[in-house]
Amino acid sequence: MAAGAGTDAGDAGAQGADAEGDAAARAAGAGSGAGQEGSGVEVDGGESAASGAEGGVGDGASQLSEAGGGESAAQDSPADHDDTTSQPSEAGDGESATQDSAAEDDGTTSQLSEAEAELVAQRIERERIARRKAEKKARVEAGAKLSGKAADLLAAVRAVESGAKPAATVFSEPEPPRRPTPEPVRRPQPVAAEAPVAPAPETVEAVRRVLTDGGAPEALAPQVAAALGEGAGDGLRADPWRLLRVGGVRPEQADGFARALLGAECGPDDERRGRAVTVWLLEQAALAGHTALEMPTLTAALAQRGVPDADTAVQNALAEGDALAFQDALDEPGAPARRDDEAAEDEERPVRVLVGLERYALAEESLADGLARLINSVPKQDGSAEDWEGAAAGAGSAAELIRAVASHGLVLHTGGEASLTEPAALLQAARSLGLRAWAATHSPLGRGRFSALLGGSGGPGGPAPGDSGAAPVVTLAGLLSGAEGPGRDADGALDLDLLVVLDAPQLDVEAAALVTESLPDGARLVLAGDPAVLWSVGPGRVFADLLAARVCPQIASRRPDPGPLGELVSGVGVGELNQVAAPGKEVVIVPVRDAGEAVHRTVQLVADSVPRAIGVPAEETQVITTGHGGAAGTRALNAALKERLNPGPGRFGGFDPGDRIAYSPAPGRTVPGRVVKADAEGLHLSCAGEAVVVPKERVEQSVRHGWALTAHQAVGARWPAVVVVLPGDAAKALSRPWVYTAFSRADRHLSVVHGAEQALPRAVAEVPAKPRTTRLPALLAPQLTTTG
Repeated sequence: MAAGAGTDAGDAGAQGADAEGDAAARAAGAGSGAGQEGSGVEVDGGESAASGAEGGVGDGASQLSEAGGGESAAQDSPADHDDTTSQPSEAGDGESATQDSAAEDDGTTSQLSEAEAELVAQRIERERIARRKAEKKARVEAGAKLSGKAADLLAAVRAVESGAKPAATVFSEPEPPRRPTPEPVRRPQPVAAEAPVAPAPETVEAVRRVLTDGGAPEALAPQVAAALGEGAGDGLRADPWRLLRVGGVRPEQADGFARALLGAECGPDDERRGRAVTVWLLEQAALAGHTALEMPTLTAALAQRGVPDADTAVQNALAEGDALAFQDALDEPGAPARRDDEAAEDEERPVRVLVGLERYALAEESLADGLARLINSVPKQDGSAEDWEGAAAGAGSAAELIRAVASHGLVLHTGGEASLTEPAALLQAARSLGLRAWAATHSPLGRGRFSALLGGSGGPGGPAPGDSGAAPVVTLAGLLSGAEGPGRDADGALDLDLLVVLDAPQLDVEAAALVTESLPDGARLVLAGDPAVLWSVGPGRVFADLLAARVCPQIASRRPDPGPLGELVSGVGVGELNQVAAPGKEVVIVPVRDAGEAVHRTVQLVADSVPRAIGVPAEETQVITTGHGGAAGTRALNAALKERLNPGPGRFGGFDPGDRIAYSPAPGRTVPGRVVKADAEGLHLSCAGEAVVVPKERVEQSVRHGWALTAHQAVGARWPAVVVVLPGDAAKALSRPWVYTAFSRADRHLSVVHGAEQALPRAVAEVPAKPRTTRLPALLAPQLTTTG
């Protein structure tokens, strides 16, 4: 397989920054797509089906030859394209957006309501972003005897909420007597997933009548009522295109609904339609990772969606407050940023006009303010300069990082898995100097790994305040919500002096804004991560933007990941897929001819070959593939792996005790775990040692089987053994960040079930992270110039 040295810190901005090469299709586009590469809105693409081949772990040292599947590449048959479906691309090239993850849903949009629900507790402290309105979504009940347009509409919305899964109504196990659940470590009760507030029954009934009149499925009534709020029935009848506010509904479906309600009054030039499609395109762009769209891109997309006067449609949306417009000055390449008062009165500076949704505009502005505060301020003097220098002198490769943190409020640190020892050394040094220093990771698995570096426990929930025996490591979501970490002071700021955010490429603008707003004056922030991985699921590319802006110290680790796997992954990071010697079977290529063989070989590897030849049990082996749909997507692979590893009737919403699952409390966050049981309260899970109860009505949209994941779901975690499945039709989903992310999830062993032939080396060499349109650099530069 390929190898090289070093990672590409450039545009790889990271899935955190965003992007996931998982990309099947960007959901932002007009018609089949309004796609402009880079800042444009993209079209829906297909999800890879899969191809397969043969080979096994016993093949010894293996390689990815230029022929694609090694020696057998020439024998691979054409890819199986039968069951391809579209999906949001994963962060990278695919990387952009939605993919990513949670975002990698079957061809539709992310579960935005879950992210809203999770952030609601945090947004109390954000005055500048307090105006956000959460889009509430309720589970769609099964629609009986639907056909034609109604059935299509219901299917589209269902696709957003989850993959094909049995309905939650199968929770038919007799209710056992209610007993107190066992207490997890330092937690009195299992964590219950927060359910959205259900709309009033009379509102649902009013919406149901309107849906019936418009030929839409009545089963959508709860979700539409939750999305539109009080008066939803009257509002929907007055403006049928408001149906586009429901996830999964497309303009052509809303047009059909409007024609049924309005009759001859309905037309493509209707002002209501223009506004609604404008907002819909901006939402799709956000799913693709953009925080705003340039005006020409947006108007072109509107024209492709059949809006006769695109400029007027945008102006109407701006006048109604549905969107915001911005003018960002463009400086000549290499020229320093200028304050407004530095320009001559008669001098016209080039600008670009951007249009975006309010929630992301406010988040990006708040983030720029918070970053400028950190960069321009002097950190709190905790320890003398001599003390910091003494700590750095004995820290080895971490010395440069410690010296930078001593005198700067914001520091960036880049590197692969091996480089994590340096933030760990920084954390230990800071705590030895008396600082309240904490680290935050993207996932519970990452929390456990980093805790091990510190020699702490890293148990579920992270250390409680005052618990000196546990490592000061938490998940970022737990830190911001208050469920983990040091808590907050009287002013509402985090009670700490130094925060090290690992997996920084996964930060979208909203999460990053919450972090900076939560830091007290004088605190230090370190953003650390691998810039070559997929970018964040949510909009923005915070880490990549900051690296490119060079507004603060950047410390690049010189610690390469060891062994054949490290050599292979570092090569991918710089665009090279070279051969690596793997005498201990660290890397094995399994060529396949079609999707059926790919699934068969994957099951064989997980259940037999890897445990026997490598010594890694099936429960510690993770399968990663390009998407959820298709003949070798996560659904097909999970069905085959369940049948082999934990067969059962799936009586609890398609799940049985012992099933491996992937729980998504919010888009962009996937927590691996196992099913414990199910009862009247819902599905009981064990996720990273923490007990979680998912209500029955939320199981279908937030829990999947987890033997196989997408690359975006796997970001932030590593496993002893990984099997990467590259279907024959995966070319559109592959990019350098996707391959880098998938391959780098393995600690000891990587098997590649390879049917993609030349698409793999071509993606590594030629397909970098897809650009995203963001405003952060333009917002940050003038503040630094003015204050500096």
